[in-house]
Amino acid sequence: MTYTQIAVSMILATVVLDLWVLRTRLLTRKAFWTAYAIVVFFQLLTNGVLTGFNIVRYNGDVIIGSATPVLIGDGRLFYAPIEDLMFGFSLVVQTMAWWVFWGRRGVQVEPKAGPVRLWFGMKPKD
Repeated sequence: MTYTQIAVSMILATVVLDLWVLRTRLLTRKAFWTAYAIVVFFQLLTNGVLTGFNIVRYNGDVIIGSATPVLIGDGRLFYAPIEDLMFGFSLVVQTMAWWVFWGRRGVQVEPKAGPVRLWFGMKPKD
């Protein structure tokens, strides 16, 4: 599979997960898309620096476009391959969907802070 095929598969899996499996329906909310616009701005900035200065390189055979980074066009947006934006979208949506899903089920209702506790279900000795 190419990087493009995997990225498209992840978007489809993420949409199914959000709308029908977890039923968080984040993708239907205006607040999500507003927050995502902020996230994608910084993703493009970071990814643009990494790919624009050739710190990260891609094989042109497995992405849309060629291996040569360009500002816009040839399968890239601000030097970032479109596939990176697809993976970033999937990552953000799944992180938020799982967060909402587990929050609705009462996982860690009260925030806890402090050192890591290693007594797995046992109460600490006073």
